[in-house]
Amino acid sequence: MRVVAILASHNEEVYVRACLDTYIAQGVEVYLIDNDSTDRTVEIARTYLGRGLIGIERFPRNGTYEWLPILRRKEEIADAIRADWYIHADMDEIRLPPRGQGTLARALREVDRAGYTTVNFRNFLFMPPREEPDHFHARFVETMRWYRYMEPSYPNQVKGWKRQKHFTLSERLRRLLFGLSPQPGPRSIDLAGTGGHRVHFPGATLCPDDFILKHYPVLSLDHAVRKYVEKTYAETEVSVGFHGWKARAAAVDLRLPSVAELREFRGDAVLDIADPITRTLIYGASA
Repeated sequence: MRVVAILASHNEEVYVRACLDTYIAQGVEVYLIDNDSTDRTVEIARTYLGRGLIGIERFPRNGTYEWLPILRRKEEIADAIRADWYIHADMDEIRLPPRGQGTLARALREVDRAGYTTVNFRNFLFMPPREEPDHFHARFVETMRWYRYMEPSYPNQVKGWKRQKHFTLSERLRRLLFGLSPQPGPRSIDLAGTGGHRVHFPGATLCPDDFILKHYPVLSLDHAVRKYVEKTYAETEVSVGFHGWKARAAAVDLRLPSVAELREFRGDAVLDIADPITRTLIYGASA
């Protein structure tokens, strides 16, 4: 069974090796959409072509971060690449199967056999604490050992799905004429409609066993400022509520939590889901 992760990136050279090495070891191929990186992201990624990375494409940024067009491009790629399962992901993530189920590829094969068509990932948010503030290096997975489970709602990370029928143009037109589909264009799944949090398609069935997401969004306070504050967000997306606090944050609003607010990482098999947070700890005390 073929599994492909569709990743987006922008200036994430520090994440590339950990991300790609993990997917490849998990039996998952990767397709990369690079949003005009100016660092070594693409240079490093190219060394993986032919050994797990099946393609790299440039997605123009034009000085502004626009998330919805990237999500729509992911929808198109999922229909263009012939695979059995897909994962919508980013570079700052490590995605793993449920505990004790081997690799992602093996776990998704079992999900497929059980008749389910989507999977949810529990979001374990790894953060640099004030007591150990700087992990901006390629070994961040080894050194950043503090996290909290984040669950604003459930399920919140339905980002793995089984290949769906790719409608022909005539079928898509028929569906539009009869009001059977709100989404124009020949795509079989919808990511953009939920801001990328949940894949949507008719008749989707969610596997009851949650998969694991180890998320490393920022590796230091300076990194957080560069990633969130120094980014220009598309006004059309901000005006309808996309990007939330990230689009309005100033450097003084960002903070690192203390170890007292976090859980110490003791292994993937014992990740703690108790007392989940519903919003980030990076953006002040009232995000």
